[in-house]
Amino acid sequence: MEPRTTPSPAAPEGTAAAAAPSPRAEAAATPWHAKPTNVVLAALETSPDGLTDAEARRRLAQNGPNELASKPPKTLGAMVREQLGDPMVLILVVAAVLSALLREWAEAGIIFAIVVVNAVIGIVQERKAQSSLEALRSLSAPTARVVRGGAEEILPARDLVLGDVVLLDDGSMVPADLRLLDSASLRAQEASLTGESVPSEKDADAAVAPG
Repeated sequence: MEPRTTPSPAAPEGTAAAAAPSPRAEAAATPWHAKPTNVVLAALETSPDGLTDAEARRRLAQNGPNELASKPPKTLGAMVREQLGDPMVLILVVAAVLSALLREWAEAGIIFAIVVVNAVIGIVQERKAQSSLEALRSLSAPTARVVRGGAEEILPARDLVLGDVVLLDDGSMVPADLRLLDSASLRAQEASLTGESVPSEKDADAAVAPG
């Protein structure tokens, strides 16, 4: 019998998963990934046999595809305007101008330097965030192996919905956020997310204490 889970990082052969929900108000103190599998299945109104095709289509129409939102990257000019448009930065610019008018050149220079350094740091961080998002998109699995109505099928990863049961093989790309239902000797390579080069062990029965 193949182990099962909910969409998460790469796994060994014979691992399965079910698409996990975003945290809800009713999740209270315990996040969904720390709840028992039977509680997660009940909350998602699914089972180890997966959703029916009709229910999966309904959820896809209701929630949209399983893909990262895409929008054009900001231009350098837009980033600069955003950084200089911050209220605190505007206050510093005004202070620098007033200092210059009063011929306090040293003070004006220091304030302007602070504004420039702050803007550069903000732009660099935003560029890194954009690069990370593009890297995640490039790592997205194009297809997913799921169980629907008790039968296995291959479908585009973008068509996964909340409650889908996903099967993961050795070396599989994880196509979505997943909650493990069961697994055997599962290890996930999460270097792109955590920077750790050593695969981390995953266990469907692992408990996380609230708080």
